[in-house]
Amino acid sequence: MMEIDDGLSESGTDTRNMSPIVPRGSIAGRALIAVVAIMTFLASITTGTVLLVRASASEWQSEVASELTIQVRPTPGRDIERDSKAVSDAVRGQAGILDVRPYTAEESAKLLEPWLGTGLSLDDLPVPRVIVARIAPGATPDLAALRRAVTQVTPSATVDDHRAWIERMRSMTGAIVFAGTGILILVVMATIISVSFATRGAMAANRPIVEVLHFVGAQDRYIANRFLRHFLRLGLEGGLIGGIAAMLTFGFSESIAGWFSGTPVGDQFAALLGTFALPASGYLALAAQAVMIAAVTAWASRRTLFATLEEID
Repeated sequence: MMEIDDGLSESGTDTRNMSPIVPRGSIAGRALIAVVAIMTFLASITTGTVLLVRASASEWQSEVASELTIQVRPTPGRDIERDSKAVSDAVRGQAGILDVRPYTAEESAKLLEPWLGTGLSLDDLPVPRVIVARIAPGATPDLAALRRAVTQVTPSATVDDHRAWIERMRSMTGAIVFAGTGILILVVMATIISVSFATRGAMAANRPIVEVLHFVGAQDRYIANRFLRHFLRLGLEGGLIGGIAAMLTFGFSESIAGWFSGTPVGDQFAALLGTFALPASGYLALAAQAVMIAAVTAWASRRTLFATLEEID
């Protein structure tokens, strides 16, 4: 027969709960742990991916914003080598320019290999000469003055400050963050629904016990606390399992990225998501998210508990 532990009995002596109201090893409890673990894992993977993309996008933007690209197109009757040197000298004379690096004909042609392939002779093609100018940290060069100086030297030269690329990166990052937030909301909603059904099932399975507790004078808060502790424990277990699995996934992915470093596939993934290396703050965010999902589990359980107790009353 079940003993009730409400802290103190009417006679003032301590009683011991020999059998919990909600069975701890029930099939429903194990299933809920699995659901919470899966939800936590999916939420953590989403959050970690968003953090990686944001970090990579921030690095891209800082790198792109710190450079200017000048193209010198070949023009009949003009020496492109001389024009490239003249443009480089003109750019060096501008305020805020830290360094200027003109690409050779071979280096400029190599930039076309991702689109045209290797082994092609580009001698007969009007391949423009590329000049990269690095901007000094904290400096804001006068782009209008720089463009005027460049076109005065060589009318066929153009200056690109990469604003279009930066805007595209910001749009892409914003879209990924928006999608990640939407997925997290769906995960939390699914967790709340799952916990609500599990709580109602546990209450239905233990309804005779709840009615007996009411009969002997147990308050709704006492009954709710017993169920709340049960579901909080399940939420913490599921959140811990899912969070650790996600952290191990990111750690393993970082090792795999290191193995493929230097290969075309590895370079493409590194360009998109960096090195898959989450900083310490990222792992702390995943841990906090696991605790948050456990708290959501307890909160959803509490709401369902009091609603169900009102129906029983």
